[in-house]
Amino acid sequence: MKKFLSIVIAITLCVGLISCKSVKNDVKDEKVELIVFAAASMTETLSEIKIMYEKEHRDVSIIYNFDSSGTLLKQILAGAECDVFISAAEKQMNSLDITCDESANKDRNDFVLSDTRINLLENKVALAVPDGNPKGIKSFDDILTDKLSLLAIGNADVPVGAYTLEILESLGKPVTEFEKEGKVTYGSNVKEVTTQVKEGLADAGIIYATDAFSAGLEIVDLADATMCRQVIYPAAVLNISKNIDVAKEYLDYLRSDAAMSVFEKVGFTRAE
Repeated sequence: MKKFLSIVIAITLCVGLISCKSVKNDVKDEKVELIVFAAASMTETLSEIKIMYEKEHRDVSIIYNFDSSGTLLKQILAGAECDVFISAAEKQMNSLDITCDESANKDRNDFVLSDTRINLLENKVALAVPDGNPKGIKSFDDILTDKLSLLAIGNADVPVGAYTLEILESLGKPVTEFEKEGKVTYGSNVKEVTTQVKEGLADAGIIYATDAFSAGLEIVDLADATMCRQVIYPAAVLNISKNIDVAKEYLDYLRSDAAMSVFEKVGFTRAE
């Protein structure tokens, strides 16, 4: 009987140890899901950086939501979960930053975690053409001529569209004139505009230089400081984050030399 009890106790202990080990492994295997809302123009670069980051941080799983900065802003305001926000313009970030004045944040939204906001990257606005450049468009001035039948641009409520409006105004031909002539087509984010140019649905498109590079499109001109504002990509941890420490660490990583090398090879530059 004693021998039988000893066997039962031994089996019970073994089962207990196996169960404990299983629980420990389950805990060890759990990953922090970091939700990053980022401008559509960062799709390729951040996807590459995700692989690099997760290889070094095996306890973190990055979940991206790519779209126009305006759409991402609306989703955050509507209550979407988000740890890190990266916008393609300062306007959308300002709308979430309580430290900005009322002209930039009239609803006094308070989502940006204090002291985490940074200017991450700078981009350029480019005039890109389809393969072979069928209409022979060589510069922004050419879109004012009969060479152009259709120009692809972003909607006014997305950053690339806002920059485009400034460019067209600087050229002396506002977008309303292109509309009257039936020479403009819109995209809800920069990727849609890029696709229209890539597929030859438009004679030219105004997109970011980085998107033109990623899509293999020819850039025929770049907007300078006299044509539109500097294209700054601000980034911040949001105070609604459930993983603030991990989010801060990820944001720091985006400024590392390793991450910057990914950004720079497509045309981004480190923001000053």
